[in-house]
Amino acid sequence: MLLRDVRLAPIWDKVQTGERLSAADGRVLLETPDLLALGRMADFVKRQKSGDYVYFVLNRYINPTNVCVLSCKFCDFAKKKGEPGAYEMSIEGVLAQLSDELREVHIVGGHHPDIPFEWYEDLLRAIKARFPRIQIKAFTAAEIDYFWRRWRVSPEESLARLRSAGLDLLPGGGAEVFSERLHRLLFPGKASPARWLEIHRLAHRMGIRSNATMMFGHLETLEERLQHLLLLRELQDETGGFMTFIPFAYQLGTTRLVDRPTPPTDELRMVAVARLLLDNFPHVEAYWVTMGEDLASVALHFGADDVNGTLGDERIMHAAGAESPAQLTRERIVRMIRSAGRIPVERDALHNVIRVYADEAGSCPMRSATSRT
Repeated sequence: MLLRDVRLAPIWDKVQTGERLSAADGRVLLETPDLLALGRMADFVKRQKSGDYVYFVLNRYINPTNVCVLSCKFCDFAKKKGEPGAYEMSIEGVLAQLSDELREVHIVGGHHPDIPFEWYEDLLRAIKARFPRIQIKAFTAAEIDYFWRRWRVSPEESLARLRSAGLDLLPGGGAEVFSERLHRLLFPGKASPARWLEIHRLAHRMGIRSNATMMFGHLETLEERLQHLLLLRELQDETGGFMTFIPFAYQLGTTRLVDRPTPPTDELRMVAVARLLLDNFPHVEAYWVTMGEDLASVALHFGADDVNGTLGDERIMHAAGAESPAQLTRERIVRMIRSAGRIPVERDALHNVIRVYADEAGSCPMRSATSRT
């Protein structure tokens, strides 16, 4: 491989032999101007893990309420109770948004001051009763922490009760960037970085899988990005409970923590760096909601092997000005993946393979699908 940045040569040697990259290596990856070489290295790792497969799920995002007691400085979604635009969905209203075709429902919302914990249990039970095939990915670690602070239901108890009601896995939201400096500055009332990690550690020990995220491109430093990734890698070494890492760029919206959005090259960089540093994560996602379809397709050559799914009525990122379509059909996602020269694989919420799509000529890929990736 042609390397324009000589600092990448020893890192590329490590990548080819499967040796774990160090923190110092990570700093080089975050700084290097040789973006194409970075992408090729990440694509090499991705192919070792997933071949040409790129995964997606038929899913629906549900945000039951945007009423929130917090005032995070990066959030355009949250409203105070009684404020114009504030809403609260009923359980029947949630059920009306679902269908038998879906494999996953993703539920996250505001930290509502009045909705009791039991309502969330009833919601999950109702979904499972009406749509038994749908797997439920619900409640960020920040919400699990809030259930304790508001209703005195401990994380262990809430996770156990929610799992009994139908919870299948936790989403990765609420992580932001693991930095006490940023926590104090941007979201002081929200679960701290240590608390987020603690709750995911607990979920994994209880047999509940989860994802992990990072919101970048605002006031964080490169060192804080690196620390975030290393802390996730360390916890994954301990528990093995994470499935997918999703890096997504801060959306300016009306909060405008910075003057301009982080460039597309930075989004590709973070996908690639994540794939190279998070050697123990099965999957890295190109989140098309914030990236857009075109850039997400490019990211499939920078280490990403998942594009999330059809999503439906996603509100949080779109409230902040994300310009992607609010819903992508199965056919459109398949076309997006194929346009990158990759093989679309439909999955469920736990990454069990449902269907491997044949290529345009109708032939099947040589690499066989497994029941779990």
